[in-house]
Amino acid sequence: MVVEPKHASANGRKSSQRPQKSHREVADELRARITSGELRPGQRMPTQARLADEFGVERGAVRQALRILQSEHLLTNVSKGAPATVAPDLGKALTGPGAPPAPTMVALGPRIASAFAAPHVEIDALCLTSVSLTLAIGEPLRQIHAGQLKPAKVDVRVLLPSRDIPLAFPTPVAGSADDDPVHQRWLAMRNAQGQVLRHNLLALRSTHGIDVQVTFRALPFTPPVKLYLLNSTEALFAYYTLSRREVEIGQRQLEMYDAPGIQSMLFAFEQGAGLRDMTFVEQSHVWFNALWETISSELLLSS
Repeated sequence: MVVEPKHASANGRKSSQRPQKSHREVADELRARITSGELRPGQRMPTQARLADEFGVERGAVRQALRILQSEHLLTNVSKGAPATVAPDLGKALTGPGAPPAPTMVALGPRIASAFAAPHVEIDALCLTSVSLTLAIGEPLRQIHAGQLKPAKVDVRVLLPSRDIPLAFPTPVAGSADDDPVHQRWLAMRNAQGQVLRHNLLALRSTHGIDVQVTFRALPFTPPVKLYLLNSTEALFAYYTLSRREVEIGQRQLEMYDAPGIQSMLFAFEQGAGLRDMTFVEQSHVWFNALWETISSELLLSS
């Protein structure tokens, strides 16, 4: 990948009008490119000279930024010579103890796949739709079909908002109506993604003889966060961060408040990683079970 300089003038000189970035800001930008998939595992980074030119910094700042990413196991071969390389095993770097938060679309898949290595897989999820979980389940399903994984039992429980409540989001900027197209769009996505998730998992019964249970229940509120609990040993937590955007629904352009969950930064808490992590995992299970057993209701994935 060639990264074009963004901060150079037409004659190639760095602009003196722009404040110079710190090495940590450079590291943050490069980390974001790696975790978003813009820079792929095993790909060579741009040269230090090109990065220095792009960010408008000295090469020393670039080297410091690259060393930070190397310490996080996101880069290899950091030196004054050849360009560094994006770590070939990003899954370990993004999901191991002490890994920095990453977007749900990047971090959830490897963690779900690791959970499927257990004989009894238990996954609890609370979310706005199940799109992130449906996408993340794809990798362990592939490994099961390839003969690399074979759990004996899989139990999945999912809490989603009820279709009968006025959602806090997604919602039209102009306000909701009885025939709210934004609500109908969300409901169609909730139902479709849930049906795909359930179908793909239940198919393991006939194809591989795995005991699978998939259950959905409805919440009477819009969850401001998403939560995934894996095998009673790990809790993955993310905030839904709202933004205002325009979408086309039924040949109409509508402004809406929405929070794309696949971009939400996922924070991981693990049993065995200290008292704070252990307590967070345990209390997250208590919270999820309390919602499941009290105010949630039966959910039918129908239109």
